[in-house]
Amino acid sequence: MKILDIISYKHDGELHRVWKDVCQIYEDDELVIIVNNKVDVIDGDGRKWKTREPAICYFFKKYWFNVISMIRSNQIYYYCNLSSPCVIDSEGLKYIDYDLDVKLYPNGQTELLDVDEYDFNIKDLHYSKEIINIIKNNLSILYDLINNRKDPFNNECIENWYQKYLKESKNS
Repeated sequence: MKILDIISYKHDGELHRVWKDVCQIYEDDELVIIVNNKVDVIDGDGRKWKTREPAICYFFKKYWFNVISMIRSNQIYYYCNLSSPCVIDSEGLKYIDYDLDVKLYPNGQTELLDVDEYDFNIKDLHYSKEIINIIKNNLSILYDLINNRKDPFNNECIENWYQKYLKESKNS
């Protein structure tokens, strides 16, 4: 397992949030899978807090979103951030947060969040038409994955990654 930080920025380059010392358990040409379990988080304004539960996080290298699968008392909640594809460098895994979020509840209900923030930032942070179209298209791809329960949007997938993490944690 590789330990690294997740570093999120806004479109103008301003630091948005940092998750400290998360565990990278998988990487290929399209995907990085991270586990965070009660890790320290620092918001761009300096506020510090800890994540409450284990989460399996999918960071894509081609899609403009990432998926945090939070494991809460035998139920999985999915929180999806519309974002740039991730990159990894010597500082950590990085991406740009594009405000819109989709929450998927265990009962299958979805909720689109932060539309007001997105609409404001389109003007305030000067999102180009190209960025707006990319976000719109990737939101559609994300909903398709959710509606068809494609990975990571099924409990078996997340449970398998979590068990792999637990096994590797024991051995390290």
